[in-house]
Amino acid sequence: MSLSVALQVAQSALAARQSESAVIARNISGAQDAGFSRKSVVLSQVYTSDGQSGGVRVDGIVRVTDSALYNSLLSSTSVGTSQETVLNGLTRMAETINDTELEMSPAAMLGELQLSLQNFAADPNNTILAQNVLQSAKDMTSTLQSSSSLVQEVRSGADADMGESVRQINNLLDQLEDLNTVIVKGTQSGADVTDALDSRDQVLLSLSEEIGITTLDRANGDIVVYTDSGVTLFETSARAVTFEPTVVYDATTVGNAVYVDGVPVAGPNAMMPISSGRLHGLAELRDDVAVTYQDQLDEVARGLIEAFAESDQSGGGGPDLAGLFTWSGAPAVPATSTLVPGLASEIVVNANADPDATPAGSLDTIRDGGISGDPNYIYNTTGAAGYSDRLQELVSAFDVDRVFDSGVELDASDTLTGFASSSVSWLESGRKTMTSNVEVQTVILGRTAENLNNKTGVNIDEEMTLLLDIERSYSAATRLISAVDAMFEDLLAAAR
Repeated sequence: MSLSVALQVAQSALAARQSESAVIARNISGAQDAGFSRKSVVLSQVYTSDGQSGGVRVDGIVRVTDSALYNSLLSSTSVGTSQETVLNGLTRMAETINDTELEMSPAAMLGELQLSLQNFAADPNNTILAQNVLQSAKDMTSTLQSSSSLVQEVRSGADADMGESVRQINNLLDQLEDLNTVIVKGTQSGADVTDALDSRDQVLLSLSEEIGITTLDRANGDIVVYTDSGVTLFETSARAVTFEPTVVYDATTVGNAVYVDGVPVAGPNAMMPISSGRLHGLAELRDDVAVTYQDQLDEVARGLIEAFAESDQSGGGGPDLAGLFTWSGAPAVPATSTLVPGLASEIVVNANADPDATPAGSLDTIRDGGISGDPNYIYNTTGAAGYSDRLQELVSAFDVDRVFDSGVELDASDTLTGFASSSVSWLESGRKTMTSNVEVQTVILGRTAENLNNKTGVNIDEEMTLLLDIERSYSAATRLISAVDAMFEDLLAAAR
């Protein structure tokens, strides 16, 4: 090897070690930064024109990646945020239940109402017991109304959060577009784009929290992003994600859909529905879970009106009329097994049985019938103070098999008490299942993130060891340069 080639080898080694030292310092500096991946220098052998080794050349800087683990992290993040969102909604709706021993749930209030009727039936001339029945009935309607209100608050909150999620998605897509442009142009020009790649990965991870995504890598570091249902979110430029919030919710309100580039992906009539991400969880909560629970409350209210309905006692065959519990469609009774949306929010105690109403009603109508105001519906036609047949009938009505709407995810054939209890079980079972799912998904997400970090993250000890190796290589290169320098001096001295 000639002295000039030896000097070239030593100089290239110094340059390579300098680049490697800078990258290691960069790794150590960014070790604690979220999403930072370990960088390394790519070197290649340089040869002289006659085929001799001429040192090394720095070809660029690359980062350590694992696409399989990273894609798994994106998927786990999307599924986890979706499940957690639904769980939060179920937990909020569980406030309508609390502890049944605290008499807060509709099922517990039904039990209180039945007990007060039993006590009144044992002493039908006791005004205090009659007042207790009236108060229990008012508590019952108040519970249904407040439960219905809370469910609609959950739906309204989910709708507002969907709007915020859409704004976040659009913001992240704008960031993605800027970073992708930098990466593509930098890759084409040979610039170091590893930090931009890290930043883009972090944007994609944040995006996966909001909506389930899949990615496709293309030439020059370019990337295409799709929803998990296959709709293009980003390709060269960001696609528009749009949503029109609904301000006021009641049981009949249908929220608007979320559109990606004009294609509905969440909400009513979604053509290509997403299956994960916070946006999916919010839509499921708003349009499915909360709606189903509202329907169950409405059916409890309908069952109450039906159970306390009065029949024609004159033999004329008149239709049943609303009794102690009434609604906007009174005096008619809601059709059997037919859901009336929002009934739980409008059910009230009939004013004709309430002495505090204007005009004042009569407590005796609870015992005697005729609450509807029609004399043909009076059960105690003699006005006997000890009459208890109607009260006993009402007590028994709680345990009579009824037919409920089949679309509320509960047994369509059940007693009023059984149906209300099943509704409580449905909500608690859903919350328990979702809690378990979230716990499992949290473990999966944590392990995936840990494995990815072990594979692509920075280990300070390893970096310091590499730094020591580089220091030794640097020293070797400097000694080679010193030797070549000494040899040149000897040659010059000999020439003189």
